[in-house]
Amino acid sequence: MNTSAPMLFACSKCFARHPFEELSSGQQLCKECRGAFPVVKCTYCRSEFQQTTKGSTSTICKKCEQNVKAFGKPTACEYCNIIAAFIGNKCQRCTNSEIKYGPPVNCEQCKQKCAFDRQDDDKKVDGKLLCWLCTLSFKRALAKTKQGDAERRAHLKMTQMRQAKEKHKEGKLRGHNKRPHRLDVTKIPVADSDNGPSNKIARNNAGPGLVRGELDPNSSDHVVAMTQLKEQIASLQKQLSNKDSQLLGKDKMITELKAKHFTTENELRNKMNAAQKQHDDKCQQLNSKIQSLLKEIASLSKINKRDRLSIARENANSGSGTDSPSTQ
Repeated sequence: MNTSAPMLFACSKCFARHPFEELSSGQQLCKECRGAFPVVKCTYCRSEFQQTTKGSTSTICKKCEQNVKAFGKPTACEYCNIIAAFIGNKCQRCTNSEIKYGPPVNCEQCKQKCAFDRQDDDKKVDGKLLCWLCTLSFKRALAKTKQGDAERRAHLKMTQMRQAKEKHKEGKLRGHNKRPHRLDVTKIPVADSDNGPSNKIARNNAGPGLVRGELDPNSSDHVVAMTQLKEQIASLQKQLSNKDSQLLGKDKMITELKAKHFTTENELRNKMNAAQKQHDDKCQQLNSKIQSLLKEIASLSKINKRDRLSIARENANSGSGTDSPSTQ
């Protein structure tokens, strides 16, 4: 038996065996099943989970679905304002954190009292004490930024490879043009032998020199053309690098604006939730005060009625007492 082979574990959906590192941490799904079934966010607890059926429109995780069947629809948690309080006024996450880490403190991002201090600097996000929702948002924005940086690096790498290929082709063409041209001996006119040795000397001195002058690749015209082409290539490469740097700057600006928009939207939502909660609390206090005043009015009206009856009885008794001596 080969003990050095890695242990394989079955996927919880297709039951194919894979190494443990290739399976997802939550539902133990392989890469193919993770790609086939999308990751969605639960409507109640706001945690991400993977759908188990294709084309499913349900956005409630299995745990919240069981809690809805058992306890009904949840209410908003009094700490994090997530609609996941199935039992009492607090969600299960805040209840467990309060038992483990103590009462909540203010989150440094959303300014709500829904973060729990773990007394460990390693657990902080970028040196800040954040709540669960803000931590997820920060990690998601960081992952998007890293993905954008990776895509930009890949784009730059492809651009550099393309430039290197163009330079290589240009070098090959330049080397091909610098090769010496051989003289075609069949096209050289052959003089008659009757002209004598003087014609041979003139032909030897003039003919090859003229041919070399016509076919020389290192003439001034070729050098000027090559220099102009090199300058054009250098300027185009400089323009391309400038455009790439501008694209990188714009992508970075877009990422920063998206993060700023998300932070502003989160702060406005939290302010609106806080104002709604304050309004509800004030209405509840006023209703309770109205009920107490109504009870007080009812009790006072009863006492007033009782006093009137007692006064009427006393008047009746006094009247009967005065009439009795006159009759005698």
